[in-house]
Amino acid sequence: MLPAKPPVVESVTNWSLRHRAAAILGWLALVALAWAVGAFAPGTDARSTPAGDAGTGQAVLDRQSTREPFWENVLVQPRSPAATADLVSTLTTSGAVADVRSQVSADGRSELVTFRITGTGTEIRSHLATATAAVGTVAARHPGIRLAQAGDLSVSGAVDQSIKEDIKRSETRSLPLTVLILLLVFGSLVAAAVPVLLAGTTVFAAFGILSVVDNGVPVNSATSAITLLIGMAVGVDYSLFFLRRAREERAHGVDESIRIAARTSGHVIVVSGLTVVLCVTGLLFTGLDNLRGLTVGTVLVVGLAVLAAVTVLPATLSLLGHRVDGGRIPWLGRRRTRSRFWAAVAGVVTRKPALWSGIATAVLVLLTLPALGIRLQDPAPTESLPRSVPVIDAATRMQEAFPGITMPAHVVLWNTRGGPVDTPAVRQAIAALTAETPKPAVVVPVDQALVVRIPLGGTGNDETASRTLTTLRETLLPRTVGRVDGVGYAVAGRTAEAHDFTAQTLARAPLVVGFILLLAFVLLLVVFRSVAVPVVSILLNLLSVGAAYGVLTLVFQDGFLAPLLGFTPYGGVLGWLPMFLFVLLFGLSTDYHVFILSRIRERRRSGVPARQAIVDGTASSSGVVTSAALIMTGVFSVFLSLAAIEYKMLGLGMAFAVLLDATLVRGVLLPASLSLFGERLWPAQVPANCPASSPGGLAIPK
Repeated sequence: MLPAKPPVVESVTNWSLRHRAAAILGWLALVALAWAVGAFAPGTDARSTPAGDAGTGQAVLDRQSTREPFWENVLVQPRSPAATADLVSTLTTSGAVADVRSQVSADGRSELVTFRITGTGTEIRSHLATATAAVGTVAARHPGIRLAQAGDLSVSGAVDQSIKEDIKRSETRSLPLTVLILLLVFGSLVAAAVPVLLAGTTVFAAFGILSVVDNGVPVNSATSAITLLIGMAVGVDYSLFFLRRAREERAHGVDESIRIAARTSGHVIVVSGLTVVLCVTGLLFTGLDNLRGLTVGTVLVVGLAVLAAVTVLPATLSLLGHRVDGGRIPWLGRRRTRSRFWAAVAGVVTRKPALWSGIATAVLVLLTLPALGIRLQDPAPTESLPRSVPVIDAATRMQEAFPGITMPAHVVLWNTRGGPVDTPAVRQAIAALTAETPKPAVVVPVDQALVVRIPLGGTGNDETASRTLTTLRETLLPRTVGRVDGVGYAVAGRTAEAHDFTAQTLARAPLVVGFILLLAFVLLLVVFRSVAVPVVSILLNLLSVGAAYGVLTLVFQDGFLAPLLGFTPYGGVLGWLPMFLFVLLFGLSTDYHVFILSRIRERRRSGVPARQAIVDGTASSSGVVTSAALIMTGVFSVFLSLAAIEYKMLGLGMAFAVLLDATLVRGVLLPASLSLFGERLWPAQVPANCPASSPGGLAIPK
């Protein structure tokens, strides 16, 4: 039965229409408050804890009263004893470093000078600058010799700087692209500006709140970038859905058209936003700190986008009235409530649904096949950024001459009974350990603990390094340090962290996937009151995700189109990306699915036969869904122009999956699949004479 009182979304919209100033000023006040709290609230950023054994080692180091020192390396190439001696002498007398040492490469063509940065707190950066200046001075005295510096601080500094530049580029490039697509959709400067302003204020507010959340939940650069990306995409999409429906119903008057949009598209937005939020919470089952930050950022920005779409957007549209079409551009944004193209496509595929379902499914399965050989592996810094970055070029050259030197394992040793661990027995065990590992190994005291830095060989994150890490953990440490009574040990470092992160992600994947599938099934079952709808939706979503995995593997692991996209493949796919894509794409795919199905169901409730309802619903919704997908694709594809390969992967995976989902899947496979069910798709008790703009279109039954 239909609810006796207006649904919540319509009630909220009615309030916004009656109190336009309060709704608009209230939203602006919320945005300003979020910014102010984020800018001025006290607190320190939370640190993430790595997974597994690496997390154990890092936790031990965090408990020490002093921190592990930073080490830098300078490559001398070609080998020059004179230049090396000059460098060692200059660094030693600089007062900024200690433990200066040198070694010769296996082929005898290169030398490596390593040193520890001294000092604490702000002194560290100052001493790094002094050491870097000293290296530059020596290089000037030996113009024929390459002196290239890379180490703990210089590499991390280059990565941080690249991330900041990438985020800034994504901000400046995504906005003009979004405005251009909206101009093509609406043909009006004012109508195009409204979604952009709402999405921009949504992201602004989300970042302010994230600044406070960061005191308790780790929020890294990836979280910031993804929050920006998703915020702009869903903020514009939700506004687009609402605004397009309001324009379609303009004949009923401004405010009444907004009420109809609230009863139909407004419900879709709330259900879709809720779906995305609940799907993303599935990442919490991984138990990984970094994914907790991603979850919070996504939930915040999507929740704020939904709030804006059902409160300040109706008030703004009511205030603008017919002026929303101001600044019209000729020949653009013609008001069509029905897409001729998608109507023709739906008409063709519904006449022979089995054939077209088979063809579309075969295409998606073919795209999925490369994913069968996917290898989850995080890139090393030298693989993440291009060699045009001087520090990355230096680290790459070091890696070639001294394999594993830029990403050593950090073997953490501690006294399980408390107190210092540095004893003669431990030193003897360390000597036995380092006699069987790649050279050079460095022993570093950290308060009461010890850290043994051991190169793993290879690139630091490849199969060679992984095998060495496994041997170190399972064989070498147990038979050396493990035999000393009262000594605990764990292997940390970048390689170990990436390995343990991927291992925990894979171990928890069944929980995450099971949660998402069950959630999607129950939610769609409740909304549409049909078993066939969630079954079809889940199968189509799985095909979309599989195709995205296949393309990611083909492009980034196998190197297809690598020169065009400006990266060098390293033989793997980012460890956390498939899980994140699965969760987010399932939410966004269901978003489009709900929107199209709601229009099909509206037509069925008005008494139209099933096949015609599918054609009409697809024709009236696929156009706006395709427009929304183009906006998302445009925003995501901006990441392909960034420097870091991780962002390129994220951008391509999301852009391709969203575009594929909104065209082949929702425009061809969905209507064909629904036609196979015919009249069985909806339960018999659904009334056939309910008006097309009925508030019951998506109301969840009580």
